[in-house]
Amino acid sequence: MPRPALTVTAAWTSCSPLRQLNRCQGTIFCRGGISRRTLTTSINVPQNLTEKIVQKYSVGLPKGKYVRAGDFVTIKPQHCMTHDNSWPVAMKFHGLGATKVHDDRQVVLTLDHDVQNKSPKNLEKYANIEKFAHQHGIDFYPAGRGIGHQILVEEGYAFPGTLTVASDSHSNMYGGVGCLGTPMVRTDAAAIWATGQTWWQIPPVAKVELRGRLPSGVSGKDVIVALCGVFNKDDVLNHAIEFVGDAIPDLTVDDRLTIANMTTEWGALSGLFPVDEVLIKWLRSRVLRLPQPHSRVSSDRVEEVADLLQAGDPALSPSKDAVYAKHLVLDLSTLSPYVSGPNSVKVVNSLTDLIKQGVAIQKAYLVSCTNSRLSDIQAAAEVIKGHKVAPGVEFYIAAASSNVQADAEVDGAWNALLEAGARPLPAGCGPCIGLGIGLLQDGEVGISATNRNFKGRMGSRDALAYLASPAVVAASAVLGRIGSPAEVDGGRVSESLQLFSEELAVENNSDASKSDIATQVLDGFPALIEGELVFCDADNINTDGIYPGKYTYQDDVPRDKMAEVCMENYDASFGSKAYAGDVLVSGFNFGTGSSREQAATCILARDIRLVVAGSFGNIFFRNSINNALLTLELPALISLLRLKFKDSGPELTRRTGLFIKWDVPNARVQVREGAEPDARVVLEQKVGDLGPNLQDIIIQGGLEGWVKNEISKSA
Repeated sequence: MPRPALTVTAAWTSCSPLRQLNRCQGTIFCRGGISRRTLTTSINVPQNLTEKIVQKYSVGLPKGKYVRAGDFVTIKPQHCMTHDNSWPVAMKFHGLGATKVHDDRQVVLTLDHDVQNKSPKNLEKYANIEKFAHQHGIDFYPAGRGIGHQILVEEGYAFPGTLTVASDSHSNMYGGVGCLGTPMVRTDAAAIWATGQTWWQIPPVAKVELRGRLPSGVSGKDVIVALCGVFNKDDVLNHAIEFVGDAIPDLTVDDRLTIANMTTEWGALSGLFPVDEVLIKWLRSRVLRLPQPHSRVSSDRVEEVADLLQAGDPALSPSKDAVYAKHLVLDLSTLSPYVSGPNSVKVVNSLTDLIKQGVAIQKAYLVSCTNSRLSDIQAAAEVIKGHKVAPGVEFYIAAASSNVQADAEVDGAWNALLEAGARPLPAGCGPCIGLGIGLLQDGEVGISATNRNFKGRMGSRDALAYLASPAVVAASAVLGRIGSPAEVDGGRVSESLQLFSEELAVENNSDASKSDIATQVLDGFPALIEGELVFCDADNINTDGIYPGKYTYQDDVPRDKMAEVCMENYDASFGSKAYAGDVLVSGFNFGTGSSREQAATCILARDIRLVVAGSFGNIFFRNSINNALLTLELPALISLLRLKFKDSGPELTRRTGLFIKWDVPNARVQVREGAEPDARVVLEQKVGDLGPNLQDIIIQGGLEGWVKNEISKSA
């Protein structure tokens, strides 16, 4: 009989504490105490913190294998969260033939996106999700309890040193508490429900150094808005980020959560802060705040982390010689309040400049998982107390969770906002995702403490949306225009400082960081992958360019038709130039756009089995592997091809005469000037390991086939 589901607060008793303080061991933290599954670190194999955490949660690694950026691994995350998309995931789960969730303690379901929607259809979906949770004994948090990401942090599902994923892009937020959080697509979530695991390619890891101390009146939101605006050339696209630097001890956990949350908008796949005394103090406060005994946030568990930190356990920090793809620097002492937009996180303005422009607003928002925690509500209340929301302005507020709202009510901050004229909404995503009341209308201007201001996201495509800190949002609501908290009480606005940022060189030792252990090749998987390169020379080819949108929702399109229309919106002549067995090569951010899986399957329909690009849109990348289409990122190849053909006439699709050979056992790629074995090599480099578990997914025809095979083996 399944374990009864948790509905609001978990309270299973913790396991016996195990204090393991050996300096050569890292430890996985789980439920209560420390798990008996440990990571033995090696002083001879340096790893960054991301790699160390992935090492702990990888399954099926060969003996002596230490994971590196670029490696494909099978991961068994500590937790997997889905929200309003839980029912589509459940349908996919049942479609795989699964009848039982593999580990009911691994899965968490929350309802948070469309909580204002009381239509029969939405209520039926919510009821189905709750019923599924209770049937399988899964932890469940109903509509009104809060935003899933906030719940995972509050309730300890996101915990230092662990790996937790979610079927939502803002799972990066867990990095604010030292938990490696990264997004998954729905197929991945269904696979985790059914088998406990899925695959991941460890991204290149960027080190982001934060120096100096934040000036008064500047917040974590200003830090990430500045990072998005200064390093705005896809500098960290599809990277994992590790934050370091002397500024970090002065950043509160709430600031860290805000920064980590918006690394998503910066283009990253994770944003990881270190475990330090500030985090330990915050965790101890959570023990006091939550009912005890608590299965994940207990005194024993927190003190175990504190002991490991004090002992200098190597699992909690990167190795001295860890390899990073980039090193970016931001001096926080040169920051002023910043505002993002309009309608792009890549556009950043100093608050001072916008004040001079006199940008009138009609709506203001203090909502979302980014900036609706207690400290954010307090910051807004401090500004607005004793004042009223300006005539003609609607100011909407929603706490990140019901617990946050309760704390804000006790504090008095919540009532201060209401007395000023703010309009409360239930704890949930609401306007941030463009759902419910209070959305931007045609021609309106809004300022928000949320994470995204893409055109049309918060309402009309003919509206303008800016992002700012809670204090600036509250001040703007009072002033009726984008303004400073100092202006609310008639104070003087300081001039903005000269922002200092830089990118430092990193040692290019990526080959040295790769494992010398040969990769096992499974029966049925090729040891060598070869083909002629067909070059589509463009960046940002979107999924509509790959597979026309008019076919996306036609479920009966035959394979030969999919092959015929493949890439036609990009180049109508593609079909006459690309042949079966070719390797498709394109520029950077290939496959950006929608989540349509046909963008991958139409390429397979042409019997093209490998796509190479400078970088990929993350959803396309995951959809490709999930459908057995191999991908490989080779930025150096794109540079080589563009240099080779720079004096040739423009050609959208070009047969290059170059051939690629991917040596899977040795994780090495060669590009030659012909198919002959003795042809001149023009490019050779190491790549990430394509491990046996990932090979098995390809052999089984994709992730769904692999899951079905795993289920049949356990039947």
